[in-house]
Amino acid sequence: MDPTQQKALNALESFILLSKSATSPRSAADLVNQATSAPNTYVFAELLRTPNISALKTASPEHAQYHTLLEIFAWGTWADYSSHPHLPPLSDAQSHKLRQLTLLSLSTSPSSLTYPHLLTALSLPTVRALEDLVISTIYSGLLTAKLNTQTQRVDVSSVSPLRDLRPGSVPALKSTLGAWEARCVSVLDDLENQIKEVKQKAMERRKRELRDDAAVENLVQEAKTGGMRFQDERA
Repeated sequence: MDPTQQKALNALESFILLSKSATSPRSAADLVNQATSAPNTYVFAELLRTPNISALKTASPEHAQYHTLLEIFAWGTWADYSSHPHLPPLSDAQSHKLRQLTLLSLSTSPSSLTYPHLLTALSLPTVRALEDLVISTIYSGLLTAKLNTQTQRVDVSSVSPLRDLRPGSVPALKSTLGAWEARCVSVLDDLENQIKEVKQKAMERRKRELRDDAAVENLVQEAKTGGMRFQDERA
């Protein structure tokens, strides 16, 4: 398991234990706030599955919104949070963490990693604020990346597996993997056909070379025979 992922799971463990005593909607909502604010907690699916936190989903709107908030921290993005105006306000720590998690999600698409796109997607006011966020995410071990100030891009080379899967995403993921596998098979088939074609052309070229060599040899032999016959006739 990825060390950062293991660290995140360990950090979440205490909140999973605390959820057993969070029997009221208010205490469960408070626990969501604590878990999403705490350092090193970046995965939340297991907490969502605990009975008392899961019960928030059918609680009063005042408390049900904390279940939605935790879902966004588990697999959503800053844009998801911004599209729900009635969700609880975020603390500075929560805002920073959700932007970091959003950056991880965006890192799966290189076209999303331009400075202009990231500034919009993360609702950041300045390039300096964006670069500070990226640097803090790198130092937290969440991703490996470089800031390319010349091209105004974030060049990501690896991302820690910290984002939980959105419910219902497995079939789509299987479909994507199936399509990728089909493309790989198609590419391999094309390569095999090209290799066969190259080999066939090489064999045909070699046959032509052998025929040409034989024809030249015959001409040489005929020339020699003709020369000898001419000398005999003169003699």
